[in-house]
Amino acid sequence: MNHSPSTPPKHERVTAFVESLSIDSPPGVDPRYAGFFACFHAGDYYEAHDVLENLWLSCDDANRGFYQGLIQLAGAFVHLRKHHQFPAHPKHHFRLRPAARLFLMARARLQSFPARHFGLETAEVAARCLAWHEAIAASDFTVNPWSPGRLPRLPVDLAPGNSDFPIARNLTSCTL
Repeated sequence: MNHSPSTPPKHERVTAFVESLSIDSPPGVDPRYAGFFACFHAGDYYEAHDVLENLWLSCDDANRGFYQGLIQLAGAFVHLRKHHQFPAHPKHHFRLRPAARLFLMARARLQSFPARHFGLETAEVAARCLAWHEAIAASDFTVNPWSPGRLPRLPVDLAPGNSDFPIARNLTSCTL
């Protein structure tokens, strides 16, 4: 991919974005992991997706599937948010089916990890993915369960001292 001199590669843009978040992540926790939750909880799902994708792309261990599940979860909410913002738009009107599929894909990936992984209650998130999918499917893909007044919060503990986190050696490695 060619970049103009004024446009840094995506990795550099995401790294700068994560640094701009000024997240007080626990010592040793990869700031991209903490950044994912900060963005997700703020309803910035596209940004959450990009931040964690940056970590996922550099990951070559068993946690790759965990990150991919969270990325798929954020992607589902990108679809729901776009549908909510532009329900009559020709493109965004059809975002509920892809969102429902992504919820199932995220659930499948997250279920392959322990009930608590890297501070996240994965079993609870997997159950929520199924519930979100079922809410959409039960409406025959006509009702969007997302609204800006009810942003979902993921059950994650980012408290210092949690040895369960991905270690931040640098912004290019996620290997524990």
